[in-house]
Amino acid sequence: MLYENIERLSALPGVSGREEAVRAALLELLDGRCDCQVDALGNLLAFKRGAKKPANRLMLSAHMDEVGLIVTYIEDSGLLRFATVGGIDRRTVVGKTVRIGKTRGVIGTKATHLKSAEERGKAAALDALCIDVGAKTRDEAAALISPGDCAVFDSQYALFGDGFLRGRALDDRVGCALLVELLLSEQLPYDIHIAFTVQEETGTTGAKTAAAQICPDIAIAVETTTACDIPGTPPEKTVCSLKKGPVLSFMDRGTIYDATLYARAMKEAAAAGIACQPKQGVFGGNEARSVQTAGDGARVLAVSVPCRYLHTPSCVANRFDIDETLRLLRLLIDVFGA
Repeated sequence: MLYENIERLSALPGVSGREEAVRAALLELLDGRCDCQVDALGNLLAFKRGAKKPANRLMLSAHMDEVGLIVTYIEDSGLLRFATVGGIDRRTVVGKTVRIGKTRGVIGTKATHLKSAEERGKAAALDALCIDVGAKTRDEAAALISPGDCAVFDSQYALFGDGFLRGRALDDRVGCALLVELLLSEQLPYDIHIAFTVQEETGTTGAKTAAAQICPDIAIAVETTTACDIPGTPPEKTVCSLKKGPVLSFMDRGTIYDATLYARAMKEAAAAGIACQPKQGVFGGNEARSVQTAGDGARVLAVSVPCRYLHTPSCVANRFDIDETLRLLRLLIDVFGA
């Protein structure tokens, strides 16, 4: 079910602040398997009773939201102006198809031969881009779209190569699917709290609210992280590689992770024969930064699936890394719960 759930969740629209479809699918998958509640911000909080009560209250989290676009203005021509929601590399979007509800469109800009030499030498600015939904007038477009509507990339999920998969919003629907897999387990060694959070891509707002309610002693952010294992990348800036297992972070731009948890996770993974890799360098960030400062604070760890081309229309991950991440999460529940 894990990969069926990744495919299903990847296909759903869930731009930050608009996570309703993802949350509804998760509630359907978890119906009758654990205790669930939705808070005022939109986080889905789940609790599953294990064989024993843990010595440390455990919280695992993954965010439901994805980066995307939000319509800001409709031109007289029927073209749509937009802003980004979360960090998107604008070099990757020109010519890509998007979905705004049931309406499809294409991101366009002026033709290359009409650009100045300076313009051709760099990525198009956001104010030079528009979404074309095939409307000829403002009224025609307004019958389909309103300012405030969100757009997601219209990318198709697919398997390819040796266990590779590609799709939109693998960040962090892969994490969500992994946590669903844990909650569907017949038996876990200890009670666990799971938070499927909102608005991670725009400031990790949901995680802070979730942690304030759960009050964990130890929290694990289940994420994806940038794999730069492609030609032209210096070894020290690779960050991580596909097919080498889950990534453990000692520090990123938002969090200094608990050194004891990090060392213990590395040691236990090695002892159990689980492939694992340290994050090479201080890059990126995730919702652990908000979890560790909520309420009385928590000790935090990040466990990430390496993923190429994050925050683009098509991300790429590998089944080996996802499978090993699930093994590691099961192990850490046992280790940190004791």
